[in-house]
Amino acid sequence: MSARPSLDAAREAAIRAAFPDVFRPRLAARAAHVALAVAAAALFAFSLYWLDFSFERFARGVARLGQFVVLMLPPNAGGDLSLYLRSLADTFAIAVLGTALGALVAAPFGFLAAKNIVPNAIFHFSLRRFVDCARSIDILIWALIWVGVVGLGPFAGVLAIASADFGAFGKLFSETIEAAETRAIEGVRAAGGDRAAEIRFGLLPQILPVLAGQILYFLETNVRAAMVLGVVGAGGVGLHLSEQIRLLEWPRVAVLILLLLVSVAALDRLSEWARRRLISGEEQRL
Repeated sequence: MSARPSLDAAREAAIRAAFPDVFRPRLAARAAHVALAVAAAALFAFSLYWLDFSFERFARGVARLGQFVVLMLPPNAGGDLSLYLRSLADTFAIAVLGTALGALVAAPFGFLAAKNIVPNAIFHFSLRRFVDCARSIDILIWALIWVGVVGLGPFAGVLAIASADFGAFGKLFSETIEAAETRAIEGVRAAGGDRAAEIRFGLLPQILPVLAGQILYFLETNVRAAMVLGVVGAGGVGLHLSEQIRLLEWPRVAVLILLLLVSVAALDRLSEWARRRLISGEEQRL
């Protein structure tokens, strides 16, 4: 005598009979996934072959890196610690000024590029493409351009960061504005407010904490970028780091790296605390 099917098994059979398309094996989708995985693996293997990647060379490089680490010990600034600290302050100033300038210039473009602010499709498309053009140029390319225009020094670094951030901020700001809730704006409009009042009292309170969080995040990354910009002559501690590496002064390189690690870690903690305060303040407001 055959066992009676359980209630769950009978229910599953009924569901399968009612919705056969859901449980039918989708061979085409599975084949597409397998083909995509195979294509990704083939592209990875071709890239290794094209770039002449060698695991033996990689292992030798790691061993060589270990030798450099040994040469860095013990760290020694050689009497130039105060100079390095001033250069580190220059790096932070470059990042802060570049981020602030990029955000200030991008703010009006972000509003104009938002569909819910300027609904004209042609104007919106043109402004978005202009912002994309600025965003497509890497910050190092901007640094080389501004070093050629204004000369060596921190001012070129500030302009390079501002130019690169302009495109990124313009895109992020416009998308944040487009994603804002319309209920507050509609409430201001229902109360008799004009277009300026809708933006001031309905839109800005929603987007300002988000925009501030984005600016703080970019400030973190721009401090790291400002360190690299010194290599191409845009000022800051990166200039000293590249010079000491070329001179094989590894103890000084260790001091500079330690200064960078400590400063970046402190900035990350400060930025995280500020973002939490912004988020908690927005939650209390809502």
